[in-house]
Amino acid sequence: MTAAGLATGGMLLPIGCNSWVAQQPNTNNPNNRKRLVVVFLRGAVDGLNIVIPHQAAEYYEARPTIAVPYPQQPNGTIDLDGFFGLHPQLKELIPFWQNKQLAFVHASGSPVLERSHFQAQDYLENGTPGVKNTPDGWLNRLLAQLPQDTPTQAINVGVTTPYILKGKMAIASFKPGKNSVAPIPTDRPLIRAAFSKLYSGSDPLSKAYQTGSKARDIITSELGQEMIEASRGAKSVNAFVDDAAEVAKLMVGNAKTQLAFMEIGGWDSHVNQNPLLDRLLPSLGEGLATLAHGLKPIFADTVIVVMSEFGRTVRENGNKGTDHGYGNAMWLLGGAVRGGNVYGEWVGLDQSALYQNRDLPVTTDFREVFSSILQQHLSVPSDRLNQVFPNFQLTNKIDFLV
Repeated sequence: MTAAGLATGGMLLPIGCNSWVAQQPNTNNPNNRKRLVVVFLRGAVDGLNIVIPHQAAEYYEARPTIAVPYPQQPNGTIDLDGFFGLHPQLKELIPFWQNKQLAFVHASGSPVLERSHFQAQDYLENGTPGVKNTPDGWLNRLLAQLPQDTPTQAINVGVTTPYILKGKMAIASFKPGKNSVAPIPTDRPLIRAAFSKLYSGSDPLSKAYQTGSKARDIITSELGQEMIEASRGAKSVNAFVDDAAEVAKLMVGNAKTQLAFMEIGGWDSHVNQNPLLDRLLPSLGEGLATLAHGLKPIFADTVIVVMSEFGRTVRENGNKGTDHGYGNAMWLLGGAVRGGNVYGEWVGLDQSALYQNRDLPVTTDFREVFSSILQQHLSVPSDRLNQVFPNFQLTNKIDFLV
């Protein structure tokens, strides 16, 4: 096993196949305890069948076979505010809506149209729509604006560092699923002693190892009890639910995790969209509810944002699916959210209102949502927002935080 490897945006230290951490500057500033969790639905989920405009006749005209039925009908949408409704497979989130802890921003996304999944995802992750060569991700740049005191302040659930977290700041990662803290070679006392002696200096490589070991210790300490299962090793039906529980544990516990990033793939729905959503949405709803319940002691100080690279076409295609679109719906969950509202400028689904005569337009830039969170929730000074989202000006046109 190599002691360290190079990755875009910084030196990464493998501390086994499950966890690693990037090199981090040493600072003694106190940790800001407000929390932000970003959940990325890769593949472009259909926001119009998630937050459903059930009183818009054009919605049902454009989707004769895949539209979610009216409220009160079998498998019908769950009414939210008399105009918008929620997909019935997300019923576990309704209590949060009723408690004013869940909201949505409809017709939102990147202002730069990009119908390629990969490039559209890059724009949402680098925070510079239209600029392809940005070297780091905006969530990593955000971390640089926050007081630092722990190598587990920012957590990635995944086996590789996503673009949004690449950069100069330290990112701790753990492998998705219940094996996130399974024993690794450097947990063995003899191997650990040898590595600790080898990398005991003050050079960058040694500092990276030392920081990585500390992060590993924190993660295993906080999550170790999660490995004791009554199911005798049976795999969980839902990895996202397990991961959400672990993220909550790290945020509530001594790891002092402030920022977390999670991702779920499989949302591209060109064919037979309804069965796909019926299969994936219950797991997503249960996972978000699990995360929220696990965060109960600090839920008032938490914002969870769910986003996807772009929306889908308003009209269904010939395969009972939808194609790559433009505007989508962002989800906002947390005690710091002014919930019970669907925010954003809704221009309707009349043909004249559609972007390029086919898509829901983007009337709220995704950076508007996150910049508001940065300034009002995470207390990033207004004159430093540009360090996270270059060349973007916050307008404060939507007020969704308490």
